[in-house]
Amino acid sequence: MRAIRRTLCLGTLGLALGSQSVAAISDPVRVEQGQLAGADGRSPDVRVYRGVPFAAPPVGALRWKPPEPAPYWQGVRQATQIGNACPQPPFPANGLYGTSPPPISEDCLNLNIWTPAKSADDRLPVMVWIHGGGFEHGSGGAIGYDGENLARKGVVVVTINYRLGILGFLALPELEAESPDHAAGNYALMDQIAALRWVQRNITAFGGDPVRVTIFGESAGSVSVNILMASPLAQGLFSRAIGESGGSFGPMPSLADAEKGGRQFASKCGATEDVLKSLRAKSVDDLLRATTEDDVQIIVDGWVLPQSVYTIFAEGKQNDVPIIVGNNASEGTIFPPPTGSLSAQEFADQAHRRYGAFAKQFLEAYPAGSSDQEAIAAYFESIRDGQFGWEMRFWARMATETGHRRAYRYYFSRVPPGSGERLGAFHGSELAYVFENFPYRISYQGADKQLGEFISGYWANFARTGDPNATPDPKGANVPTWPIYSPTKDNVLELGDQVSVQSHVNAAGLDFVDVYNRSLRPPPATKTAP
Repeated sequence: MRAIRRTLCLGTLGLALGSQSVAAISDPVRVEQGQLAGADGRSPDVRVYRGVPFAAPPVGALRWKPPEPAPYWQGVRQATQIGNACPQPPFPANGLYGTSPPPISEDCLNLNIWTPAKSADDRLPVMVWIHGGGFEHGSGGAIGYDGENLARKGVVVVTINYRLGILGFLALPELEAESPDHAAGNYALMDQIAALRWVQRNITAFGGDPVRVTIFGESAGSVSVNILMASPLAQGLFSRAIGESGGSFGPMPSLADAEKGGRQFASKCGATEDVLKSLRAKSVDDLLRATTEDDVQIIVDGWVLPQSVYTIFAEGKQNDVPIIVGNNASEGTIFPPPTGSLSAQEFADQAHRRYGAFAKQFLEAYPAGSSDQEAIAAYFESIRDGQFGWEMRFWARMATETGHRRAYRYYFSRVPPGSGERLGAFHGSELAYVFENFPYRISYQGADKQLGEFISGYWANFARTGDPNATPDPKGANVPTWPIYSPTKDNVLELGDQVSVQSHVNAAGLDFVDVYNRSLRPPPATKTAP
């Protein structure tokens, strides 16, 4: 397909509320738990409500239980401070993504709202952000997710917290036994669903439209969006979805598998008798110290997920909504080899150990060359495609093949200037442009601000109509048209130094991952003759 190249035209996409001077919705706002008072944003045409509880604190006997309704309060609650973040290990002080989140507590099931509405009758589209962080880090209150700039495009922005790490994913037979749904684990996903239900019941008070709710997320947040599309519990809670660099179409552990791991975790914590009482009495710090990556996993629990995400999509049983999905050109650069270096021979040896009979095809798709530099480049490309790119392309294809709604696919390739050049278009780098906040320790330039105007406009338009190209501004004719995804054309909208339509991006690697992942799926069950 011939590339359609257009230059960035600042201000032609998603213009909505940027020039308003009328004050936003007035306080107090009444929600189901009581009255709220917020604060002006940086501009008085956006009103902000921070730290709003959407569920009861999951502490004591409620630790590792589905979220309960938030308690009522008397008088007017001041919603002016970011709420607690959920328990998690600290961020590296000099890390790319910044320092640790707000104060940490198990009392963390809260959300934040940015609204440009002037009254509850405005019925503006709603965008609910699910943060990333590998299901072990992060907070909806992080500075990079400040929703004011996006809200000024005419949408109500909501960012949420959810339980992380072992507190969000522990599965044990004892937890299954006390559950009326005979399920355990996946509490983080139950929190997300509870937040979406709260939005459905309360967002009209902030001028939002519960019929037009878009869920969007990055990394683990994108995985969450993928799972919410598959979960029957989330049916009717959103009408559009955006996934940025994360999906879950691979094999998934069963509840029984997860409960074996939960037993091992309990034993490691010394909880061998009256396991639940013992674990619920443990301090958060003790639990975090005992947690490993293997303890945090999304499972087919029979409740949130009755089947794997792949099976649900393959059978056309997903929550069928329009989607935008995509990934970045240099996803792998923040995931260096464990030893920090890698030779061509080591790369080839690793390929043979991991892929066995498929190693030759892998090395054809990712030739290691003859130098360490070439080998590391191939390593980064294989991570980009294997962990991120394939999930997003497969998601778009499955939505097209078994769904009835539009799918749009993007490829983010903008390399941040200066200190960002070493990492390229790294994992999560598009977030600065989606929220137009530019929080990373990078010297952004005018071209980055222009691209951010473009991308946030596409996202807001999609939330408004289900079509990223829709804009009320007549100058929108100058905006590059984002075509609907076609598996045959394998088309993406490249978001980089130029915004253009491309086809078959990284196809050799993605095709290999597709072949290999198909080999991991069990064959269809055969029916025996009666």
